[in-house]
Amino acid sequence: MLLKNTYNEFIKIIAKPRSYIGLGVLTALILVILFAMKADGSSYISFVTASFEQTLSFNGNILNGNLIAFIILQMLIVHIPLLVALVTGDLISGEAAMGTIRMLATKPISRTNIVLSKFIAGAVYTLILTIWLAFLALVVVKWMFGSGDMIVLNSSGLVILQEGDIFWRYGCSFIVAYLALLTVSSLSICLSAFAENSIGPIVSTMGIIILFTIIGSLDVTVFDSIKKFLFTTHMASWRSFFEDPINLKDIWQSIIILVVHNILLVGIAVIKFNKKDITS
Repeated sequence: MLLKNTYNEFIKIIAKPRSYIGLGVLTALILVILFAMKADGSSYISFVTASFEQTLSFNGNILNGNLIAFIILQMLIVHIPLLVALVTGDLISGEAAMGTIRMLATKPISRTNIVLSKFIAGAVYTLILTIWLAFLALVVVKWMFGSGDMIVLNSSGLVILQEGDIFWRYGCSFIVAYLALLTVSSLSICLSAFAENSIGPIVSTMGIIILFTIIGSLDVTVFDSIKKFLFTTHMASWRSFFEDPINLKDIWQSIIILVVHNILLVGIAVIKFNKKDITS
């Protein structure tokens, strides 16, 4: 029954025009970035490598698909959560807004499984969005710009990764990035259980992300103890796979915190939906 209801929920998602907005906007954003890199990518590379050119000599195709894929991920980390929330924030509250929540709750399936089916359907949509991002960033970009060694500028300096040592890093980074986006999906579904319309959960999700991001970026002692527990702190943990050496301890810590957030948010949504009054 859970799988059948999950299938029905996913059909509802793909039947809504807003579900295709995310794919369309994501495609448009990446095309804009590719156009910018084709037109003036050399200036960007010069800006990154300017402070190292006195001691290092850079040869070959520096502006290649591997580097541009990294740039795309870095630039879109702020925008993709909105595209996820735009769809998943409507999964429960949309039923209340359309008046179909009573019929939904009278199905021969528990309310807990109803929430779980919506969570799984949202997770599948988020996975499709992530796979589409990976396809555009790794396949299309490499087809346009070619491949090669990759330079990454991080807090420890300039890291040069060999071409043969890059693909698996992207594979792992997309898995962690998906987990971060799944947390956004869980948050919006959780907020959706408290709302009677779709706008509230979507706006609230983005508001929480902005608030947590600001807290995480403020260099204030009072916030130091809570920063590591905010899911936004770990949304960019995929970058750790492009360090040398890789800090596996930090990556596993991020994964655990993101998983815990998902479990708590879905749990809260289940409790709220089980107590929800559908008679009014």
